[in-house]
Parts: sequence; C-alpha cells; structure tokens
Amino acid sequence: MSKQTGIGRYTYEISKEIENAQIFDITYYYGYYSKYLTNQTHNKTSFIKSMVLKNATLKKYIRKFLTLAGSMKSQSYDIYWQPSFIPNKYIKAKKIVTTVHDFSFILYKDFHPRERIEYFEKNFFQNIYKSDIIITGSYYTKQEIINRLDFDESKIKVIHHGVNHDIFKIYNDINIDIKLPSEFIFCVGSIEPRKNLIGLLKAYDMLDSNIKQKYKLVMAGFQGWENKQIMQLIKQNEDFIKYLGYISDEELAKVYNLASLFVYPSFYEGFGLPIAEAMACGTPVITSSVSSLPEVGADAVAYVNPNNIEDIKEKIMMVLNNKDLQKQMIQQGLKRAKNFTWEKSTKEHIKIFKEVIS
Repeated sequence: MSKQTGIGRYTYEISKEIENAQIFDITYYYGYYSKYLTNQTHNKTSFIKSMVLKNATLKKYIRKFLTLAGSMKSQSYDIYWQPSFIPNKYIKAKKIVTTVHDFSFILYKDFHPRERIEYFEKNFFQNIYKSDIIITGSYYTKQEIINRLDFDESKIKVIHHGVNHDIFKIYNDINIDIKLPSEFIFCVGSIEPRKNLIGLLKAYDMLDSNIKQKYKLVMAGFQGWENKQIMQLIKQNEDFIKYLGYISDEELAKVYNLASLFVYPSFYEGFGLPIAEAMACGTPVITSSVSSLPEVGADAVAYVNPNNIEDIKEKIMMVLNNKDLQKQMIQQGLKRAKNFTWEKSTKEHIKIFKEVIS
C-alpha cells in the first residue's frame, strides 16, 4: 500500500470496490485521464508528489496545472465524483458529487501548511456549490456542513468509512520483521500538529516510572510537516520511545495486535479511521472526546480531553492497570468495528450515484 492519508485510503478503497462491482464505465483523473485505478505507490503521480511536497511554490503551480489539465481531452460524463473537497471546474459532467471530509482548513489553520490554506480559501467555497450531492464520513461533519454552507440538507449524505477486515483482524500467529518491545503503547498517524502527538509524548513522560519501564511507547506514521519539536522529543526519549516511520498495512495490523493499548488523542478528525482499525485488531483504544471520534468509537473506547495532558495520562494508567477493563474494551471494540466495512460504504456510494444519474 502507499503512504496514503485517510483521504487517500478512502478514495482508493471506494474506487476499487466500485470497479469490482462492474456497474459503471469508469475514467480516473490523475492530472491525466486513465481507465486504470492505481493506489499511487509506484506511478508517476506519486513520484511528482514526493518531489514537490516540501516546495510550497511548486505545489501551488502543480495544483493549477492539474486543475487546468482537466479541460484537456475531457469528455462529457454522466457523473463526476470528487473524493477530496474541491471539484475540478474544468471536468465536464451532467452531475457532480463531492466528498467533504472536515473543516480543519477553517477551524485549525495552524494544522495545515499556508499554501494549502490559501488554496482552500480561494477554491473551496467557489466550487463546492457546483455539487449536486455532498457526501461526508460522519454526522458530526454533516452538521458542520449545514452550519457553514448554504446547501440543501437533504442533499448532504453521511456514509461512514470502512475497514479492510481481511488485513485488520486478530492474528493468531504473528511474524513481523520489526523489532518491538514485549509490551507497549501504540500510536499511529502522520507526524504533524493535528494528531496531538506532543500532548501524547508529554502525557507519557508523566506516567509513573514503573509503567514506563513496563510499557514503551511505539509510534508509526510518515513525517508530515511542522514536526521538528515532535521528532526532538522522540529523540530525547529514545530509551522509552520507538519511532517506526511509515509501515505497510500488513505490518500495521500486526503492530495493532501486539500493542497493549492504542492511543489516538487527535484534536480533530472527520472520521478517525485508525481507531476503527485498532478495534478490529482487538486492541483497547483511548481517543479524544471531540469532533467525530465518539461517533466511531461509541461505548467501545475510553475518551480523553485532548487539551488536558493530565487526563490523557490518567486514562492511560486506568486502562493499563485494569485487565478486566481491557478485556471488556476489546470485546466491545471488535463488535463495534464490524459496523465499518468498505463493501458497505461502497454500496451506499453506488446507491447515491445511481440516484443522481437517474
């Protein structure tokens, strides 16, 4: 799998399932038109993205080119689905469906690079009203759309994301080439401000010494942006903290299985896919009590105030010190995770596409 964000994962999984259903004649747009689906691991789009990721000016012009290129060789399609916020105004289609994942670009501007905020401010509100239907991943985000957009509520559809249960499941025999502590607390997510990793690192540092000796902290995820302080804190505590960098889905599922506890204290999420994946792997979960996260975790996880480091520390100790509670959380989590499948999510997408076309 590629180093996908949650949006990248959503786009790929839904597109793959729609293709497998063999209902529509599909064309994909990557800045060029193609009849082939790719998860962007080894293709030229991924290469270009990796080259320009740290160059804000170049990213700005690449975005302009990719948008304008939509007009080149564009047919007139029955339906255009934009899975990531801003429909391309040059792609010709009778109907447009757009997925809006969250409003962090408004609410938490500090969590994004400046060029991304500028791009959204210039293009999101200008283009979103071209949509006939808006899809979103949670009822929380639907309410945000209602509050922030002058858009017909009946045309805002909630479809929860899914989990690949062929990968994210309980494994009886685990072989993994990653050296891990015998017992550990786990966190996964791109290394950037929104994930509240500094809060987690500070909370972990406050744990009783006997807890830290027994449970190391393992972190995984590719390095996003504004991560200098986070990486410094990790390096300063190498005796207790292990950073894995990016790992594959198969490796990730096995690390979930081996973890004693999964902690995801994010400040804001449109869905929160990692907590669903962790639950599916039988891992007790602690996450934030904000945004869409309680909608995903329901009564199967423990919640913290992401702005309260003491609360994060206390909840970690509460779960680690109570084996009966861990067993209860595992069972409830496994049950809860069954609600989230990409097959179910795709069927709901297809239903909307058919209704829009008809």
